[in-house]
Amino acid sequence: MKRSSPSLLKATLAIVQKDLAAEFRSRELISAMLVFSLLVILIFNFALELDIKVRQSVTAGVLWTTFAFAGTLGLNRSMSVEKDRGCIDGLLLAPVDRSAIYFGKAISNLAFMLIVEAIVLPVYSMLYNVNLFRLDLLGVILLGSIGYTAVGTLLSAMAVQTRTRDVLLPILLFPIAVPVLLASVKASNGLLAGAEFAEVLTPLNILIVYDIVFIAVAFMVFDFVVEE
Repeated sequence: MKRSSPSLLKATLAIVQKDLAAEFRSRELISAMLVFSLLVILIFNFALELDIKVRQSVTAGVLWTTFAFAGTLGLNRSMSVEKDRGCIDGLLLAPVDRSAIYFGKAISNLAFMLIVEAIVLPVYSMLYNVNLFRLDLLGVILLGSIGYTAVGTLLSAMAVQTRTRDVLLPILLFPIAVPVLLASVKASNGLLAGAEFAEVLTPLNILIVYDIVFIAVAFMVFDFVVEE
């Protein structure tokens, strides 16, 4: 039987608070994501010894490659820690709507991803001499991150039940996340190139529709995903 909205909201916030408190004590997840992201950016920086115009043209691709791989690392780690510590069983036995578990984990994963992105962006701006602190670009990054974590949280809950979870999650996630990644790259590239808003409207619409659809799908099927 479904719980009322206040109970769902309260349970979701409790899970988010638990995840954030645990992470800020250990700093394992954010540290791993941040180190990985900075290494990727440095590698691209030395590999792409190009002029300024060419660097600006590859900015969107490099950024979203970094975000995608760091986000996958965080998604995999956040669920595997819950599984290894036996916390998933406790969450499933709690007298709350199981969709609260999904929303709590998704919001936590989004928060971790946004924290890493907030550190990566100024570092990238300094290395590549590109201004990334624009409201329109930050909006695209937010929409893309929401879509990526929405589908990633659902798939990580599936993959964590298997022995090959570290390999299985990227195999499942990347094909399904292709639309949100392509739309994010196209919208980001268009904004950085100074394109008109009408030119980036289509990828923006794709991002919004993708976010809504996969959040709705995850809400409906999460109960079945976590059933053993």
